[in-house]
Amino acid sequence: MSVKEKAKKAKAEVPITRQQLEEESRILKAFKEKDWSEIKSSDSWVIFKVMSEFVEGFEKLAKIGPCVTIFGSARVKSGHPYYKMAEEIAYGLVQDGYGVITGGGPGIMEAGNKGAKRAGGKSVGLNIFLPHEQKGNPFIDQDKLITFDYFFVRKVMFVKYSQGFIVMPGGFGTLDELSEALTLIQTKKIGRFPIVMVGKKFWGGMMEWIKKTLVSEGMIHEDDLDLINLVDTPSEAVKVINEFYSKYLLAPNF
Repeated sequence: MSVKEKAKKAKAEVPITRQQLEEESRILKAFKEKDWSEIKSSDSWVIFKVMSEFVEGFEKLAKIGPCVTIFGSARVKSGHPYYKMAEEIAYGLVQDGYGVITGGGPGIMEAGNKGAKRAGGKSVGLNIFLPHEQKGNPFIDQDKLITFDYFFVRKVMFVKYSQGFIVMPGGFGTLDELSEALTLIQTKKIGRFPIVMVGKKFWGGMMEWIKKTLVSEGMIHEDDLDLINLVDTPSEAVKVINEFYSKYLLAPNF
């Protein structure tokens, strides 16, 4: 029996899960050529869906006032120190006059909305449809809850309506949101709003890699490191936001 035949036999003996079938279907679909009727009936309608999400976001968020976005993992439980820190940061921000925006889901996002709600401030949730882990948390103001289908529309809302970014420990989604904010500020597409990364132990290894690899190999300029503030406590995180705006003689009501 040839190697190819053995591989085919082994594959046939392994049961294929529904998740694997769905993944294979998505990959095959990406290579399929579409005729004009398929493009017209499917892809063209996506444009209107995207437009509707932008319109809803702009209409609901246009008058929310100055807000700070809190990014972080959806998988952190309510008893975790990171959850408690995010809640205290949100509480402190509201006490100083800011609203809070999160991704609207559980974990760190829930903690951010909970802290804002507890302080009596604006609690905004930019939720997204996901196949497993995310649904809107109960601490979002109902008139400030928006649920998106498209990540890129959601990210536009984060950066358009935030005057600062708190980055709690998280996974790929948090890294994506962090790099989005850094890139837009570095390339001067948005203002130089403060970015605060919370947790020196958690983020320390990545910061060392950025310094030793990205900077030393010329992938970013050494001055780009100044875009990031690394802190360890809720009070330090809130202080960075307040000190940034005090330099411009701006109060939270701008």
